[in-house]
Amino acid sequence: MSSSDTIPSAPPPPPPPVQPHRRSGCLTALMAIFGIFMLLPGLCALLFGGMSVVEDGRIAADIAPLVFLGLVIGIGGVALVWAAIKGRKAPAHPTTGP
Repeated sequence: MSSSDTIPSAPPPPPPPVQPHRRSGCLTALMAIFGIFMLLPGLCALLFGGMSVVEDGRIAADIAPLVFLGLVIGIGGVALVWAAIKGRKAPAHPTTGP
């Protein structure tokens, strides 16, 4: 029998998929809590900016930077709460879970 007559062996099985690191529940809770606290300046900015528009028809120049800053902080709070919730979803395939 020559070496060309031998049956090739089966290729080795692929390595198991690497599981992503999961965030702890405490970190998720802190992210959600700080995100909710960051929503409060955004709510105040909407309130005071809306009151200014209703009374004068425009946002007053002296509070416009504060309204803008409050809205930016509020958007950051929305992003933080969204990241906290999105990061804790169950895995797509039950076989890849911990």
